[in-house]
Amino acid sequence: MYMYTSKQIKEIDSEAEQKGMSLFALMENAGNGLYHKIASLVKRKDRLVILAGKGNNGGDGVVLARYLKNNGYNVRLVFPLGESKTKTSIEHLIYYQACGFSIDSFSKDLQADWMIDALLGVGSELPLRVDLAEITDWINHQDAQVIAIDLPTGVSSDNGESDAHAVQADYTYSVHGYKPSTFLFPASDYYGEATVVDIGVPQTSGWKIWSEIEVRNTMPRHTGNTHKGTFGTGLLVAGSDEMPGSAALSAIGALRFGTGKLAIATTKHASTIIGPLAPEATFLYNIQASQLGNQYSCMAIGPGLNPDEELEVFILEMLKRSIPIILDAGALSDRKYQQRSVPTVITPHPGEFSRLTGKRTIDIQKNRITLASEYAKENGVIVVLKGKYTVIAFPDGTGTINLTGNRALSKGGTGDTLTGMLLASIGTHKEVKSAIANAVYVHGICADEWVKFNGEQTLAGHDFDRLLPEICCRYT
Repeated sequence: MYMYTSKQIKEIDSEAEQKGMSLFALMENAGNGLYHKIASLVKRKDRLVILAGKGNNGGDGVVLARYLKNNGYNVRLVFPLGESKTKTSIEHLIYYQACGFSIDSFSKDLQADWMIDALLGVGSELPLRVDLAEITDWINHQDAQVIAIDLPTGVSSDNGESDAHAVQADYTYSVHGYKPSTFLFPASDYYGEATVVDIGVPQTSGWKIWSEIEVRNTMPRHTGNTHKGTFGTGLLVAGSDEMPGSAALSAIGALRFGTGKLAIATTKHASTIIGPLAPEATFLYNIQASQLGNQYSCMAIGPGLNPDEELEVFILEMLKRSIPIILDAGALSDRKYQQRSVPTVITPHPGEFSRLTGKRTIDIQKNRITLASEYAKENGVIVVLKGKYTVIAFPDGTGTINLTGNRALSKGGTGDTLTGMLLASIGTHKEVKSAIANAVYVHGICADEWVKFNGEQTLAGHDFDRLLPEICCRYT
């Protein structure tokens, strides 16, 4: 469950060869892994056509064809653009033919139940050549299921760029690790169901796809000898007379995700709205940074606040303190961050991140992993770039991608709830990376659970008050 750029994949191949694993063996492992994935999907009576390119992606297709034929599958191997040209793919093609298997001629009259796209790999460039675009258009117009090896032909590996003629895959099996474009737009729309194929070399990427296994392994486990102080004391600076609900939803997120004690700095009017929904909270009014002690384990600022000079002065003063701080909504600003010994977390959606970076939203969606990582490293902050495939980028250059959640979260208030969950999570976890990833993961799972029984459009922020207790019991 790791992610690699095209450059990293080439470096991995080179390093593996230096350590004694030949490229021939790597390609053999890839084809073997692909076979075991695809054999669980197709039937022996199905008609399979593997469309192989001239490079190493085509070589993976050659090895796959050999495994399929050896195991009695009805498969044809064709080279629409000419036979293998790279050294390793040529060696495998020679071995394929030495096993008594033949190459079929490509024709647009070919009929198949499954088309396997092994035309181009991570080193391909866009736009597609005319002859290649003709082949990909033909694939897309066939009455067949489509499987792509590594990535669909016509999408970039490292960003969200895609060609108008890109292969629309139903399934994609990525070798060794996911490629960044799996989670970038519009390229991700071409992948279908994406899965990773192991090739037997160590995982070295600093970018991980967060999964249920990680959640179960990193959620806090507490003994019976605990009290409310064990679970952190959070300070939520949020809510206004005009937007009290934002603070209420953040409070629900914090309390339901495990914070031990919660204080809310807000207006007196807002507290009358928040109190009945979060009666466990205490309230602070007209606070000044100088009045706050060191009793808080984490602080979240921003939901329901209007950005102004007074808020900015407060934030800058609190950033001098040794307390983890989460900045959301009205607290997000293109400010200069000082070096801190404790985490600073910002939680923008793409529109807010556009204001922070000066980049167009469409460009952010195509490059959200790279841009979030660059911002995190340059500013020394943790970036939680929300949306489908939420990106969590850390200042050390590592990061995680979250796969949970759905369009039900495209609703005002759900982000406020996440802010509260982050406040609780950072206050109760020993390690900040898993704290943030777990909060984002569980937040998404709540939406996934909701749509099993309800329409996507019906989820509201306050529904997390019921969802979180049901979901959290799975992981604690």
